[in-house]
Amino acid sequence: MLLFSYKVKAADGQTLKGQVEAPTREMAVEILRRRKLFVISVIPIKPSVLTLISKKFKKAGSDDVVTFTRQMATMVASGLPLTEALRILRNQSNPVMSAVIGEILQDVEGGASLSTALKKHRGVFSPVYISLVNAGESAGVLDTILTRLAANLEKNKAFSNKVKGAMIYPAIVVGAMIVVGFIMMIFVIPKLMDMYQTFNAELPLATKILISSSAWMKDNAILMFVILGGIGTGFSMWVKTVDGRRRFELFIFKVPIIGKLQKQVIMTEFTRTIGLLVGAGISIIDALKISADSVGNSVYQKALLFAASQVEKGLPLAVPIAQNPYFPPILAQMISVGEETGKVDEVLAKLSLYFEAESEQGVAALTAAIEPLIMIVLGIGVGFLVIAVILPIYNLTSAF
Repeated sequence: MLLFSYKVKAADGQTLKGQVEAPTREMAVEILRRRKLFVISVIPIKPSVLTLISKKFKKAGSDDVVTFTRQMATMVASGLPLTEALRILRNQSNPVMSAVIGEILQDVEGGASLSTALKKHRGVFSPVYISLVNAGESAGVLDTILTRLAANLEKNKAFSNKVKGAMIYPAIVVGAMIVVGFIMMIFVIPKLMDMYQTFNAELPLATKILISSSAWMKDNAILMFVILGGIGTGFSMWVKTVDGRRRFELFIFKVPIIGKLQKQVIMTEFTRTIGLLVGAGISIIDALKISADSVGNSVYQKALLFAASQVEKGLPLAVPIAQNPYFPPILAQMISVGEETGKVDEVLAKLSLYFEAESEQGVAALTAAIEPLIMIVLGIGVGFLVIAVILPIYNLTSAF
């Protein structure tokens, strides 16, 4: 997408200047003519090196999408034309999101639907988002769908922040322990070793182990980082494979507390998403397939696709859900009730609140379990250092 500087005349004879984005100069002229403007000049603007780098590495984030959706819903609900709403949002958004909205505006002005324009930006807008917008356009209730979508995105964002926020403290403590331990082993312990050698003192076993470990780390620091980097790179490459990703996800599910929490988080997002899709008029089969694309877990992706295939054969959704051990029994039971009453979307919405509460309890339980564990490890480490460092000093002072 290129940026052009233009000079045009409006219908009232007023001369206007501005900028427009388009793939080619001809398309830029066409866009301006569609706005009933007389084109005087259209000149391409060469982007700076910094602009090119920022466009390559910067991407619109979830906060940008939430803000865009909420403001878009408000403007469309107030009766503002779609193109005008997009134009306003493009002008007031940050540069990265503004570029995305500019391309969407260009496609819509060219006759494409909003959902079609969004499909070109799958890295920004999820399959669920695009499907809901498409359903809203088809039913003529785009403003309602955008409002629901904005509320859903805000709930997901708030829930994600709660989970991340609860894990910040343990992560900081563990990180600090690793950094302090590394500094001690590389810089502090060698100086103490020189002092012990000067006095030719008899060292306890703990001190000998500490000094040997410190000497190895100091002599092989580069090798250690290369090995750790190699292990990390190899692991990341393995996890990206289909088999590796599935095995790792299955392993996570088996880890106490963490595995259960992971399932609850997935259930929260899954029930909220599929409830929103079904409530927007999308068939349960399509909703399952869309949810499978956005669930972010290969185990549940396979389960949802299998459930969709079973529903296509005429089975109720509750049947394949009940047969899969990764779905909790309450999910199948409540879906069965929803199918009998014709209120699957409402049941799933209530289930999402239930799983969200369970997830929050799981986060609290994980935090409560991690903090004492950190204290125990920290206590053992401090105790070992006291024995290894202080005891020889005490022996030296006693000798004098």
